[in-house]
Amino acid sequence: MTTTDIDRGERLHGLDALRGFALLLGVVLHAAMSFFPSQVWIVADDQRSVWASGLFFAIHLFRMATFFLIAGLFAHLMLGRRGTWGFVKDRLSRIGGPLAVFWGPTLAAIVAVLIWNAGLHGQTAGDAPPPPTYDWTNIPLTHLWFLWVLLILYAGLLILRAVFKALDRKGVAWRALDRATGALVGPVGPFLLGAPLALALWLHPAWIAFFGVPTPDAGLVPNAPALVGFGLAFGLGALLDRRRNLLKRVEAWAPALLGLAVGAGILALMLSGGPTPRLVPMTDPAIKALTAAAFGVATYASALAAVGLALRAFARHSAARRYLADASYWIYIVHLPLVMAAQVLVQDLTWPWPTKLVLVVAGVLGLSVASYELLIRHSFMGRWLNGRRVPWRRAAAPAPAPLAAE
Repeated sequence: MTTTDIDRGERLHGLDALRGFALLLGVVLHAAMSFFPSQVWIVADDQRSVWASGLFFAIHLFRMATFFLIAGLFAHLMLGRRGTWGFVKDRLSRIGGPLAVFWGPTLAAIVAVLIWNAGLHGQTAGDAPPPPTYDWTNIPLTHLWFLWVLLILYAGLLILRAVFKALDRKGVAWRALDRATGALVGPVGPFLLGAPLALALWLHPAWIAFFGVPTPDAGLVPNAPALVGFGLAFGLGALLDRRRNLLKRVEAWAPALLGLAVGAGILALMLSGGPTPRLVPMTDPAIKALTAAAFGVATYASALAAVGLALRAFARHSAARRYLADASYWIYIVHLPLVMAAQVLVQDLTWPWPTKLVLVVAGVLGLSVASYELLIRHSFMGRWLNGRRVPWRRAAAPAPAPLAAE
């Protein structure tokens, strides 16, 4: 996932930082779920608050759309630099490989925590419901679903690129797309992009509005709203890489886009029941349509605002941000069982929920960063996940003493 500005030979530090930040926010998002006012998570804490569900809503609204937008830009950049086969080999190794290797152990660790938590509450194997029958339609991808969806979107990018190359040898369609990209950068963009997502959400029969774009974490075929919502974000990122000059316009419009995202996001939250989740599908067609429209606009306005603000705030190199950006991939892979275990440990404490949330997040990040530093960053795993292995620093050899004059 290395990113280089091919025009200036420099990294896109702002997008690097935002990509890592979006992944790290996954720790906060999952940690907050045990404090919801109504139970939505396997681990239910004694301390509950609408502020916890409100925090979840704000993060969930923009995080993954932002991630896929950046992923699309980086993918198009890498495709241009490495060519088709170089791109395919890299993505299969660094995206497909971790999915294949870590999915099984991650799922086993999650099940182990669930069994542990059930035992603490006096439940036995006889109390458990019969296990479901899994097939390709409902296989649990856990939080690693984003790797599977990335592979699907990479394949889509390669197919569309090949089709355009074959049918548009003079580049007429590409130039039209480049002009259209300019219309998507600004206040009108979230409305144009949000319309297809709103339609997909409105047509989704089991849509629980509070959760926005339904997470495609079960089954090998993502749900339609996820494919549309994340696919459009990914495609916009790829088009922005073709017109890198538009990133300056994204920066300029960032405050207005943030205001639009806040307004549409608040409307979406209120229409979906407020910060106390209403965990049933919406049935009123008119209210559902208005709610879906609000989510569509808020999703892309917030993603574009996040990109613009990150480009403004993190334009320069920072060793700390670079380190966290590199570590974020590993942290996201391993974090969910750790979050659940930490939630089990604090669930019966009478401390305020913000204190427990901070403890869970800090503990998980501490363990994850330590494992990254000791096991990943300086080993072959670092090259595998991040594209480079950082050697251990060695103390400089002492300078030789000057020869004494004879």
